[in-house]
Amino acid sequence: MTGSGVAATLHRVLLAIDVGNTNTVLGVFDGTTLARHWRVETHHGRTSDEYGILFKQLFLHAGLDAGRVKAVAVSSVVPPLSFTLERVARDYFGVAPLFVGPGVKTGMPILYDNPREVGADRIVNAVAAYERWRTGLIVVDFGTATTFDAVSPKGEYLGGAICPGISISMEALFRHASKLPRVEFTRPAHVVGKNTVASMQSGLVYGYVGLVDGICERMSAELGFSPRVVATGGLAVLVAGVSRAVAEVDEHLTLDGLRIIHERNR
Repeated sequence: MTGSGVAATLHRVLLAIDVGNTNTVLGVFDGTTLARHWRVETHHGRTSDEYGILFKQLFLHAGLDAGRVKAVAVSSVVPPLSFTLERVARDYFGVAPLFVGPGVKTGMPILYDNPREVGADRIVNAVAAYERWRTGLIVVDFGTATTFDAVSPKGEYLGGAICPGISISMEALFRHASKLPRVEFTRPAHVVGKNTVASMQSGLVYGYVGLVDGICERMSAELGFSPRVVATGGLAVLVAGVSRAVAEVDEHLTLDGLRIIHERNR
């Protein structure tokens, strides 16, 4: 639902902000319903006023009343932006934001050597996935880095794996192989490419799918239980369409996790 209809029905509104290295995703929750979401570039140099005006303009364009925002929850892997977003929440929405991090109640035991090292986005994804499926899981998040996070059948965060994201891999190939062009990450008609672009797309798509399936297979064997593999992130749908391991796709898993953690800390 968009436009004035949304503005008329919003009650206690949560603004969820997922700050990644490349993009920042915003979601407006009316209760448990994701009423609207946006994706903007993460810009380290923006001031709190620039971000505040941008967010207010997004609300205005969607016909939403920013004055109905009663809470802000933030997951960030970009520490320099934490102070900026705190100013945005206080100055433009009149609330003190909740940042997911040490001391925040997640409802999930973190069985990591040093729990403080785990990225907020990884914990948020794990919480959301377990809340929804209530089983052992591997959550694959296709962001700037691609992360694999394992959750036990009892809802414990076990750890995972981190590898370069798809965009990083594509950019590295273009920069370091002088005769190769930039290409779109899209599934080619055939695995055996008949030209340079198709060959690169085959290597990128099927090579990356092989990486995902291979890591999930090895993690499953090590975990000792059969996990449900859930994917999220901007390119999750494309990879899941080719992958043998990925069973579910939820592009808004991180936003939903922010909503859940916010509720647990009210």
